Amino acid sequence: MAVGRPDEMSDIEWLVALEEIRQLKARRDRYVDARDFDGLMELHAPEHVSHNDGQEPWTSSEELIENLRRIYWHTDFRSVGLHHSYDPEIVFDTPTTARAIWAQSGGGLQKTDDHERWSHTYGYYYESYVKRDGRWLFTTRRWHNYANFGSEGVMFPNDPPKGSDGFDPDTFGRRTPRP
Repeated sequence: MAVGRPDEMSDIEWLVALEEIRQLKARRDRYVDARDFDGLMELHAPEHVSHNDGQEPWTSSEELIENLRRIYWHTDFRSVGLHHSYDPEIVFDTPTTARAIWAQSGGGLQKTDDHERWSHTYGYYYESYVKRDGRWLFTTRRWHNYANFGSEGVMFPNDPPKGSDGFDPDTFGRRTPRP
């Protein structure tokens, strides 16, 4: 296997798949920020699992969308998300399965009747994908908050940053780092 590419993938198949995953991620970030929950649902496999620092995992695409609706649009406050993902490290395990680490910088604004908050985050998404019926879909996502600052002060990560073991199958998608 070439680095990040199974032998059975041609150069063209690999390049096309890389671009399809990049486009999938770009749509995901835009759909979250635009609150396009129907579009967002279409990007995830039904069995999708999301891990967010300090929270219990969300274990289906339906639970993901339900929680994002609650977070980003509430009757008593407005919330704005600003997601910017870049510098992907994409590895194909097979021609129809892949994993990636994306650097992420983002922000958020929230306003309630009596309070305004803002934040800016830096971190990494650890994701996996599957290709079904000719389309790439998200199957797992793990958010690792590297640093966060805003109106509430500075927050540091719950877990240490991942280094070269970021793709280690024993730690990928889990909150507990390998000793």
